Amino acid sequence: MARDVNSVSHPEALREHRHINAVKPEPSYFLYAVCMSNEAKFYIGQVIQHLKFNYRGVIFDVDADFQGTEEWYELVARSRPPKNRPWYHILVENSASMTYVAERHLEVDKQNCPVEHPALGALFHEYRNGVYIRNRAIN
Repeated sequence: MARDVNSVSHPEALREHRHINAVKPEPSYFLYAVCMSNEAKFYIGQVIQHLKFNYRGVIFDVDADFQGTEEWYELVARSRPPKNRPWYHILVENSASMTYVAERHLEVDKQNCPVEHPALGALFHEYRNGVYIRNRAIN
């Protein structure tokens, strides 16, 4: 039975998590880092659009590479995106859902407006110039 990827939350067995704070040259309130050779295309606080499932969301964490279980990957990642590239934790707009998405399935959102999600206030304190500003570093 196929599962709707929008209803599947990010992997719960994320042991020895390898995080990166994706590179964004300005403004200065972003933390910069590159983990291994996997430079992230998107960054924490950025509003994105999922290319395949057409939902908007906010990135709240970034992994340098896939950190889920093999079981989750086999069940949910049907298109078999690369495990050695960045994966993103996303708050899905107009729901209480969070997803775990490979970089190749995302693009920058062009609507330039905030999203609605019940966890936004716990992670971000402000929406400024199209970007959510974090409350504190996540690591």
